[in-house]
Amino acid sequence: MTSSTAPHDTDVLIIGAGPSGLALAGALADANLRSIVIDAQSAQTLADPAPDGRDIALTHRGVAILRRLGLWDRFPADEVAPLREAAVYNASDPRPLHFDAKGSGEDELGHLVANHVIRRVSWEAVQGRPEIEVRTATRVLGLRIEAEQAVVRCRGGDGVEHELRAPLVVAADSRFSEARRQAGIGAQMRDFGRSVIVGRMAHTLPNHAVAQECFHVGHTLAVLPMNGGVSSIVVTVSSDRAQAMKQWPDAQYAAWAQEQLGGRLGTMTLAEERHLYPLVAVYAHRFVAPRVALIGDAAVGMHPVTAHGYNFCLYGVDVLGALLANARRDGRDLGSLEVLQPYEAEHRRETFPIYHGTNAVVGLFTDDGEPARLLRQAVIRVADRLPPLKSLITQRLTRSGPTPWPRLPALPTPPSLSSLTALWRARSPTRARGA
Repeated sequence: MTSSTAPHDTDVLIIGAGPSGLALAGALADANLRSIVIDAQSAQTLADPAPDGRDIALTHRGVAILRRLGLWDRFPADEVAPLREAAVYNASDPRPLHFDAKGSGEDELGHLVANHVIRRVSWEAVQGRPEIEVRTATRVLGLRIEAEQAVVRCRGGDGVEHELRAPLVVAADSRFSEARRQAGIGAQMRDFGRSVIVGRMAHTLPNHAVAQECFHVGHTLAVLPMNGGVSSIVVTVSSDRAQAMKQWPDAQYAAWAQEQLGGRLGTMTLAEERHLYPLVAVYAHRFVAPRVALIGDAAVGMHPVTAHGYNFCLYGVDVLGALLANARRDGRDLGSLEVLQPYEAEHRRETFPIYHGTNAVVGLFTDDGEPARLLRQAVIRVADRLPPLKSLITQRLTRSGPTPWPRLPALPTPPSLSSLTALWRARSPTRARGA
């Protein structure tokens, strides 16, 4: 297939100037591909994002991609915290499921960087690059797919409406992506009915670069070890309770967190403002369509418990960027399914098991029923005594390349619990007899 002859404003239109969209723009620029990045936020907001309480765990593969994109060395050294070990606790049991990097050839399981630092560095990295144009304060009004191009209708900050044309549009505008919807791509959404409260706390005992995940009845508390005697504390509770806890006085909240951790970090005090976010996981039905591709949370929006959200963004950027670079070199149409479908296959292969596995783990570890609590305890005890399983998980974090899983065909959306129940009832011998 030859390249389109229709007049285009750029090679790729990217909707969303967050870390996903800007990382892809940088990857494309490295391959001499032009892009226009569209975002409704102002340039000032994008250039100097406010702290939002979220700290991001990076796998070794994620770091390797950031290095190739020229982003890793832009992070200030004091803003990057090592993650050397992880411990999973069930309720008040003091014996955790423990993970470390031993045997992996690495000193750490990963690294931690504040989300607003990633956003700021991502913005700085695209400044002055002639292949990249960022249009801020610009709202997308509609998306139209034609034979040889995609057309995005926009309204700029001056109120004037205009159209932009390119062989390919990439949606990178969050897990609630409007661009995804306009492209006619649905998504499986799971609302957990829970919210997270995030914010950093200072503590009198060192965190030793050890992450903690503590599952209690009715809530989960996670510790992400940062530099300078502070840790990011992530509390997951039902949304109604989260709203109430968000209003607690700082001293009350810190004392509660200290108690939940069994004093393992000593005396704790609030170091930053707390933020609240609802928990909704998203998995797009498709990652590509003619002249459309999804990356970042627009493709896969993860529950944060396994810390794969931004890493999946980077994995997608890495794969899609390489495919588009090869397509340009070979003179192929950037928006054709021939070019895009390998990205769909690779990204689904990488993300599908982790996404659904994470949701299953979350279901088990947030079920407060007695059978589930007993099963959780058994899982932790058994897993801690299975070195091959722990090694597999560690390798997943420390591997610098794609996961060596077999290539799979496109996977269907898993059936819902209600459909499985209906199937069971239909096949029940008792019901078959008309009882």
